[in-house]
Amino acid sequence: MNYYCCWKEGPFNIHTAYSILKGQGLKNWIWMPYPTEIFSSTMPTMWLNTSSSPFLLTGFPGLEKTHHLISLPLLMAYISILLGNGTLLFLIKDDHNLHEPMYYFLGMLAATDLGVTLTTMPTVLGVLWLNHREIGHAACFSQAYFIHTLSIVESGVLLAMAYDRFIAIRNPLRYTTILTDTRVIQIAVGVFIRASLSIMPIIIRLHWFPYCRSHVLSHAFCLHQDVIKLACADITFNRLYPVVVVFAMVLLDFLIIFFSYVLILKTVMGIASTDERAKALNTCVSHICCILVFYVTVVGLTFIHRFGKHVPHVVHITMSYIYFLFPPFMNPVIYSIKTRQIQSGLLRLFSLPCSRTRL
Repeated sequence: MNYYCCWKEGPFNIHTAYSILKGQGLKNWIWMPYPTEIFSSTMPTMWLNTSSSPFLLTGFPGLEKTHHLISLPLLMAYISILLGNGTLLFLIKDDHNLHEPMYYFLGMLAATDLGVTLTTMPTVLGVLWLNHREIGHAACFSQAYFIHTLSIVESGVLLAMAYDRFIAIRNPLRYTTILTDTRVIQIAVGVFIRASLSIMPIIIRLHWFPYCRSHVLSHAFCLHQDVIKLACADITFNRLYPVVVVFAMVLLDFLIIFFSYVLILKTVMGIASTDERAKALNTCVSHICCILVFYVTVVGLTFIHRFGKHVPHVVHITMSYIYFLFPPFMNPVIYSIKTRQIQSGLLRLFSLPCSRTRL
């Protein structure tokens, strides 16, 4: 049962407020359950607007003295993510050899990873460096919206990349006519609209809930599943709807990707030449690695949250950071190692300053 604070003697007016500020009226406050028949016109009440209080972000509980040290590897990871994905985007934009659907989708993946990083980085570093824990409701809900939306976008982009590989291997002669620039733009817009609209209902409802419990969140960034734990309202919809979204989108995306690669493998096995078979499979290796990195971290985080109730809270927090940092960190590395066109673009990019200095 929820309890609220009320004034038990006489009307609550400016004189009452003054006596409270002087510390003379605290004995006249009582806690009463709501709803109750006790409240009547003869006993005016004043409700405490607890919902207006800001949320409090949390770093690593029990390790507050080492927050500055913990922030160093996180800062290095953030810088690496920004440089790696930023370089990929620059290469894809600047190098005409990379103006193909495969690399356009890779650019979408890099942009999504940058978005996740830029969404979480300010509050994480603010908590670890400055111990700035307060975050307003609107800012918190906006951060949660972008975090969850971009996660759905990443799943959609991986699906689009699987479709690209499927067309390239199953129907190579029609590849350029099927995946035109217009079709790529349509796919990108569809992925973004699907993600943004699917997350919107639960985030909008967060603005309606009263928050009369503890305002302490369990991470250094806002997540929907954290915020609803603090709501004093019926949150059944907000608990069930994300499960439906995960099954209808993320799991469905994975199943379609898996099925497309079964068909791709079937096609590759039908190629007579061993060299051509290896070449066709090599074009899919980078994408398969990115899929494994993304979905393995998703499954790991899900298992920890669902079945790790007795696991130390630091493990939950660490898994969250792995989920948000590992895929954006690894994706540029994977494509830089496994894709010759990206390697050639990087060599041209870094050879230009060297050649200019020699001149």
